[in-house]
Amino acid sequence: MVLRITQNEGSDSGAILRLEGRVVAEVAALLEQECSELLRSRDEVSLDLAGVSFVDLAGVEVLQRLSRAGAEILCPSGPVASVLEGAGVRVTLDADSVDDDRL
Repeated sequence: MVLRITQNEGSDSGAILRLEGRVVAEVAALLEQECSELLRSRDEVSLDLAGVSFVDLAGVEVLQRLSRAGAEILCPSGPVASVLEGAGVRVTLDADSVDDDRL
C-alpha cells in the first residue's frame, strides 16, 4: 500500500485526515490537493501521520507546504517525526492520543 487517506469529521469547522502507508512522490500531489481543498473550507485541518511508515523528499516538501498553509501535522515520535522535524516541518508529537472531538 502506498498511501490511504481517510477523512474523519471533527466539528463543523475542523477535519482530520488520517494517513496510512508511505507519503511518496506518486501520491504527494493528491495529498496536497485534498488537504488544500479542506483548508479552504475548514478552520482547522489536521494530518494524522500515526500510520505513516515512510516519507520521501516529495512527501516532506508537501507536508512543509501544508504546514505553512495552516494544517497541523500530528505524528508520534519516531523516524518519520525526526525526518520531518529535521526538514523544519512543525510537528505535534503523539498523534495516537489525538481526540477527534477537539476539532
